[in-house]
Amino acid sequence: MTFLRNRAGIIIVVIIGLAIVAFLLGDVIRFGTPFWASHQNEVGNINGESLSYQEFNQQVEQSTDNMRQQMGGNMSPQMTAYAVEDAWNQNLRRLLLDKELEMIGLGVGRNELNDMVSGKNPSPMIVQNFGNPQTGEVDREQLNQFLTNIGNEPANSELSQQWSSFLMAMRDNRLQEKYNNLIQNSIYVTSLEANEDYNQRNKIANFSYVLLDYAAVQDNDVKPTDADYQKYYNEHKASFKNDMETRSFEYVVFDAQPTAQDTALAKETISKLTEELAKTTNDSLFAVSNSEQKRPIAYIKKGTLSPVLDSLVFSAAKGTTVGPVYSDGVYESAKVIDVRNSPDSVTARHILLNPTMEGGIDKAQAKADSIKNLLVDGASFAALAVEFGTDGTKDNGGELGTFARGNMIPAFEDAVFDAKPGDIFVLNTQYGVHVIKVDAQKGMSKVVKAVLIDKSVASSNETLRAAYNKASSFFGSTNGKSFADDAKKAGLTVEVADDIAPMQPQIQNLSSPRELVKWAFKAEKGELSDKVYELENQYVVARITSIRPKGQLALSDVKKEIEPAVINKVKAAKLEQQLNDALKGAKSIDEVAKKVGKTAKAEQNIVFANPIIPGVAQEDKVVGTAFGLQPKQLSKVIEGTQGVYVIEVNDFVNPPALDNIDRQKQQVGQQVKQRAANQAFQALLDKADITDNRVRFY
Repeated sequence: MTFLRNRAGIIIVVIIGLAIVAFLLGDVIRFGTPFWASHQNEVGNINGESLSYQEFNQQVEQSTDNMRQQMGGNMSPQMTAYAVEDAWNQNLRRLLLDKELEMIGLGVGRNELNDMVSGKNPSPMIVQNFGNPQTGEVDREQLNQFLTNIGNEPANSELSQQWSSFLMAMRDNRLQEKYNNLIQNSIYVTSLEANEDYNQRNKIANFSYVLLDYAAVQDNDVKPTDADYQKYYNEHKASFKNDMETRSFEYVVFDAQPTAQDTALAKETISKLTEELAKTTNDSLFAVSNSEQKRPIAYIKKGTLSPVLDSLVFSAAKGTTVGPVYSDGVYESAKVIDVRNSPDSVTARHILLNPTMEGGIDKAQAKADSIKNLLVDGASFAALAVEFGTDGTKDNGGELGTFARGNMIPAFEDAVFDAKPGDIFVLNTQYGVHVIKVDAQKGMSKVVKAVLIDKSVASSNETLRAAYNKASSFFGSTNGKSFADDAKKAGLTVEVADDIAPMQPQIQNLSSPRELVKWAFKAEKGELSDKVYELENQYVVARITSIRPKGQLALSDVKKEIEPAVINKVKAAKLEQQLNDALKGAKSIDEVAKKVGKTAKAEQNIVFANPIIPGVAQEDKVVGTAFGLQPKQLSKVIEGTQGVYVIEVNDFVNPPALDNIDRQKQQVGQQVKQRAANQAFQALLDKADITDNRVRFY
C-alpha cells in the first residue's frame, strides 16, 4: 500500500495515457485507417482542402483520354506529366478562387445561368456547341430540341451528367470572367504615371562611360571570406526562398542502346518480311501479323510517311513492293495496292445508330434507311441528328466539319471521299450504322493505298543483359560515401542532376526518369539508390547529394551557386578603389579613363525602359544613374553586372510633350490589365498553404 501511495500520481498518468492510446486505437479499428497514415492517400492539400488520390486520378485519366482523342496513339511520359500538371493547376484555381469569390460575394444565380444558356446573349460555350457555322449565331431550334431531350433524360444518365459538367464549367468561366473584370476595373492610371511611362520610353540619354571589367581580375587571385559570403547572403536573402522542396543527385548511366549487331538483325528480319509481303495474297492479315505499328490499310496523301518511304511509295506502280528503308530507328517497307486521284478534304455530317439499342443490326439498318428517305425528302438533318443520333455529334446537328484523309476510320473515310457532294447514304462500321451526308469536297490530288510493315531497331537481350550486368556490378561495389571515387576507378562519367523538382518530367541525358525522381524524394542525403533503375535503354545508379527544403534556404544551401557573384563582389571592391582614385581631381570622363589606362566609350539613344548597354550587358544601375545625373556631371563609382563603371552624361533629348494624355493613360492601363489576372492569382498562391504530395503517386 505504501508503494502504491508513493507512486499513485505516476500510475494515474500511465493509466490515463493508456486510455488515450486505446481510444485512438479504437478509432483506428472503427475507421480502418491508422492516425499516423491518415494522409497517405492524399495527393495534396490546398488551404485545408484535401485532394484524395481517387478523385485526383479521375481528373488525370479524363485529361489523358481527351489528349488521346485529340492526338491519337499512346501517351508519352511527357504527355502524362502534362496531364498531371493540368489537373493540379485546375484544382489550385478552383479551390483558391472559390474561397476568394465566396469572401467577396461573387456568384452565378439560377436566372443568370439560364440566361447564359437560352437568353439574348448566350455564353460563348453555348455558341461554340450549338452555333450555326454559316451565321455564327446559336441555332435556337437545335438548342431547344436538345434542352427538351435533356429534360426527358434520367438525372443519373450519362448525358445528364455530361450536361451538368458542362453547366458547371460554364458557371466557372463566368465567375472567372467576373473576378477578372472586378480586378481590371479597379485599375486606374494617373496622369503622372502616364507621363512617367511616356518619358521612360522616349526620353533619350547620351553618355560616356569607363568600365573596369570583372574579367580583368583572375578568379584565382580572389579569395572570398566567410564574411563575404554572409554579407552577400544577407543582402539577397529574400531571393533564397524555395517554393518547393528540391533534390540533387549524382548518377552514372550504363547505356544499352542497340548495337551494330542489333541493327543488322532488324534489317535482316524486315528484308525477309518484305519478300513475303510481295508474295502474300492476304495483305491485311500479313500486316496485322508482322507490323509493329499495325497501321490500317488506307489511302494516304503525299507527305504522310517518312520522307524516303513517301518518295518511293508515290513513285511506285500499283502492285509494287518497296523498301526496306531506315528512318528514326525503324525499318519500313510498303506494298502499293492502289493509286488514284481523290479530294483533299470533305465536309460531312452523320447520324450514328447503335445496333444494340435498336434491337440488332437488321433493325438499325432498317431505321437508318427510313432516316435516309426522310432526308432525301427534305427533312432537317440537324433535327433528325438530335432526335436519333447516339454519339457526341448529335448535339451539333451531326456535324463532322471538314477533314482530310487520316482523320477517320478507313471504311468511313473511303465512303465519304468516294461519294459526291450532296450524296446521302447508309454505312455500317465497327461503331454502328451511319446515315451520312456529304456536303462538300475540296481539291484533288494523288493518293495511294498501301500496306505498311515495320521493324524497330531494338536492343537485344544480350545487349540489355550486358549493360545491366555492368550496372549491377557497380551497384554492388559502391556505397554512398565512395560513389564518385568508385565511378572514376571504373572509368564512368558521373553526371549531376541539380535542384530537381518533385514533378519534373525530364532530366538531361535520362529518358523517362519519373521512377528515379520518385525514389529521390524518399531518400536521405548521401543515400545510394535502392536498386539499379531501368529507363529506356539505360540503367542508372544514383546517389543523393543535397536536399533543399521548402522555404528560406540557409547559406550552406546556396553557397555554391552564389560563389561567382561573391567573387565578383570581391573583385568589385578592388576595382572600385582604382576608379575612386581616378576620380580624385578629375573633371571629365576622359581624365578618369586616362588615369586607369582606358578610353571612354560613348553610347547614344539609351532609354530608361530598355537599360541595355550595347555589346556589354543589361545594366540597370548604370542606366538608372545616368537618368539621375545632370549633363557633364561625373557619377560616383557604380557596381554593375559586368564590372564597375564611372559615367558622364553628355546630354538628354526630351520627347515632344504628350498631345493626348488620355490615350497614354489607356495604353498604360491596358498593359497593367493584361498582367493583373495572373498577378492576382499569384498573390493567392503566395498566401496559400499548399502541400503537394504528387511525387508519391506519379
